[in-house]
Amino acid sequence: MSLKSLKVFLKTATMALAMAMAWAAEPTPSASAVSPRAGATNAPPEKTLVVLGDSLSAGFGVDPAEAWPARLQEMIRREGLPWKVVNAGVSGDTSAGGLRRLDWILRKPLDGLLLELGGNDGLRGLPLEATRTNLQAVIERTRAKHPKARIVLAGMRMPDNFGEAYTRQFEGLYRELAQTHRVALIPFLLDGVGGKPELNLPDQIHPNAEGHRRVATNVWPVLRPVLAEAP
Repeated sequence: MSLKSLKVFLKTATMALAMAMAWAAEPTPSASAVSPRAGATNAPPEKTLVVLGDSLSAGFGVDPAEAWPARLQEMIRREGLPWKVVNAGVSGDTSAGGLRRLDWILRKPLDGLLLELGGNDGLRGLPLEATRTNLQAVIERTRAKHPKARIVLAGMRMPDNFGEAYTRQFEGLYRELAQTHRVALIPFLLDGVGGKPELNLPDQIHPNAEGHRRVATNVWPVLRPVLAEAP
């Protein structure tokens, strides 16, 4: 990694972590604080969607406002849905790292969790069973703490050079988790983006601004019904 890339990495990771910490540190609003204001008596209370992910969520190499979680917030506002997106993506995170951070994140009330982890596990060739166990634990702990929370799982795929068996099994573990735990599944987060030079940074791993816009369009058809149907 070049010095320039390292500086971008550190800046992105620091900003994403600071945003998540600021959200977690906010006091929980009292009932009076979230009561509809005069003239907005029919306005529903705002719900919180946390994106727990890695550099793809954190927006490595792009402005945080260009990352796909921020694009989702724009879509949510256009639809008039009462949801706030909290980006808890940290560059370089693995499924184990996300699990370690989870208890801290769950201290605050949340109504939805978009789980985008595991890509770094695959790129490092970590055991698939460990990735499965970690992601499953995230889902189970979230439901134990916030039983009504809606959960969406972002599926990932590995490049073909990892071998047919590994890539097939890696992709399959997301489908299996979604079916077993009855969570909504985004089949492949980087569909139409991965492997497209014009939609990625020079490293050909992380999306550029236009790539993030495309990722948001991949997420939205799965996420929107989940948000709209939430009580």
